[in-house]
Amino acid sequence: MEFSVVNVVLVFLILLSIYTWGVSAWKLWQLSQMKKASDRFEREFWDAKDWNAGEAFVQDDDSIYGQLARIGYAEFKAFMQHPNGLKFVGDAGDVLQRAMDRTHETISRRLDRGLAELGSIGALAPFIGLFGTVWGIMGALTAISASGKASIDVVAGPIGEALIATAIGIAAAVPAVFFYNYFSRRLRLQAIEMDTFIEAFLRLASIEAKHK
Repeated sequence: MEFSVVNVVLVFLILLSIYTWGVSAWKLWQLSQMKKASDRFEREFWDAKDWNAGEAFVQDDDSIYGQLARIGYAEFKAFMQHPNGLKFVGDAGDVLQRAMDRTHETISRRLDRGLAELGSIGALAPFIGLFGTVWGIMGALTAISASGKASIDVVAGPIGEALIATAIGIAAAVPAVFFYNYFSRRLRLQAIEMDTFIEAFLRLASIEAKHK
């Protein structure tokens, strides 16, 4: 009966490990596709001949930069049509930045999906494994005490099985921590690149506003 708890812990840890690898594979694919789309956008958008050509290009682009640019163009057009509305108090750069920053935050939250779970698994899996080990050892010692036999052959088997829970807990935590740190760094760099794009876009919008 006691060892059923250990079995439950082992199954739970295995499920956490499967989840970790599944989420990590999905995030790797997501970031890979995002980079391809972003590289394509960077090449083609900045090669556009003028402001209007850039607007036409971003309408069909679903990259993160395309999403930011669409919001920027939409807000710019609305600002130019209603420059005195309360919604558009401030200059064009301020109005566009507010809208693009909101989109930036939405994109960042979407890209962050799965990271909190990886961090939690990395932090908790060793303790879950340790709980299984402690419970298993308690059960083993109770059984040994009841049987009255305490030879190394009798003790080693049950305790060795209980220690497997700690090993699996560590095995589940290591990739979770690794991928959590890796993805966190990638997304921080991506956030900086989005900020850089917003600044460049606002510079273009400011120049375009002066020509209107």
